[in-house]
Amino acid sequence: MATGKTVMCSLSQLRPLTCASTSASRLVPQPPDLIKWVTREGGFVHRAVKITQLDSSNGLGLVAKEEIPRGSDLIVLPHHLPLRFTSLQQDPSLLHHLARQVPEELWAMKLGLKLLQERAKVGSFWWPYISNLPETYTVPIFFSGEDIKNLHYAPILHQVNKRCRFLLDFEREVKRTLVSLTQDKHPFGGQEVDASSLGWAMSAVSSRAFRLYGEKDPNGIRIDIPMMLPLIDMCNHSFNPNARIVQEQDTSNSRMQVKVVAETAIKEDDPLLLCYGCLNNDLFLLDYGFVMHSNPYDCIELKYDGALLDAASTAAGVSSPNFSAPVPWQELILSQLNLAGETADLKVSLGGQETVEARLLAALRVLLSSNVETVQKYDLSTLQSLDAEAPLGVANEIAVFRTLIALCVIALGHFPTKIMDDESLLKQGASGSTELAIQYRIQKKSVIIDVMRNISRRLKLLSSKETATAEG
Repeated sequence: MATGKTVMCSLSQLRPLTCASTSASRLVPQPPDLIKWVTREGGFVHRAVKITQLDSSNGLGLVAKEEIPRGSDLIVLPHHLPLRFTSLQQDPSLLHHLARQVPEELWAMKLGLKLLQERAKVGSFWWPYISNLPETYTVPIFFSGEDIKNLHYAPILHQVNKRCRFLLDFEREVKRTLVSLTQDKHPFGGQEVDASSLGWAMSAVSSRAFRLYGEKDPNGIRIDIPMMLPLIDMCNHSFNPNARIVQEQDTSNSRMQVKVVAETAIKEDDPLLLCYGCLNNDLFLLDYGFVMHSNPYDCIELKYDGALLDAASTAAGVSSPNFSAPVPWQELILSQLNLAGETADLKVSLGGQETVEARLLAALRVLLSSNVETVQKYDLSTLQSLDAEAPLGVANEIAVFRTLIALCVIALGHFPTKIMDDESLLKQGASGSTELAIQYRIQKKSVIIDVMRNISRRLKLLSSKETATAEG
């Protein structure tokens, strides 16, 4: 989890596509009225919906001017208004050639190419929408190198570096592909496309696009189609939303509509809120540029490592740990948990809905047990359940919980600052990406502390049971 000697890569040192701004500035100072454009193009917007400045961090959003009953249609977009990557666009072979260079995990860049093309096109149908997009985004690829380091968490540092390096490499591929084209054949109207503009487009899509369902593949599974939904994408996120998206017909149908419907009664001045998904703060920060406080789905990522777990169990006073040298029957169960073998997935997590990832919990229970007959009485699902009350005995469970608490202490120790230090920095007036970085690492440390408290409560209950049994 430590930053170590990772070389920080940032796009903030590159020539920006737009002026550096920390406000909610749009691409143009006075863009067209988006609500009027949507309705003029055959869409529907409830009379009580308005665009407003929410605050300096959230930027623009949608609020209710008056009370809106539950079940009301708030926004309806017809088939032609969403912006999507299709085979019908200008120079399809060229853009598709570029899109094929994009790894699937960075799907937002594929649609971002279409967005850049439409941004560069004079008289683009989507210009009223595009001109309302923010000129800057608060995602970490645009942080300064120092603020990337300030995240203090190796998994997200790896992801930021990976995205930045992709954009720098992709810039070279785009320039190589476009170098000899005349303006009339240039997919971006002859304009220079660099890593900064590519990063802007990818961030615009990752923070605003929705994945709608298209036609079925040969196996009968719906194919997700990423689309940018004008006006709808101004709804902010909540885990307790008051609205939801409804798609009528698949994306290939000319009668397709995308609606936002009031999930609850919405009071006057309430913002319209959608749930972007049950995501951890890594994804919220990487893709959306914000951090959710007290996120019930946030977790910390660890590498399953025998030496680390040996150290944790030893620090916890647990005798004879076998993590570095499991016996054959234990090794077999680790393979079944996909924690051993050539194709093993060694990423495990603490926090979130599980508190302790099921595979990690089962591994600790098995490796802290010396009785193969007892272990074989239970299936993997039981061994992976935190709700299963001490399946391998109270002593085994106590050893597991003590090891987990020690693992949390080690994980917390990888952060160079304490929460009180971070809170002090925020009070001193940290702002922009520095503030986001500090908020992010506070939440990560809070996850670890919450796991420790949860496990400590369980340990206290088990210890009291063990004492009562011994006295009985």
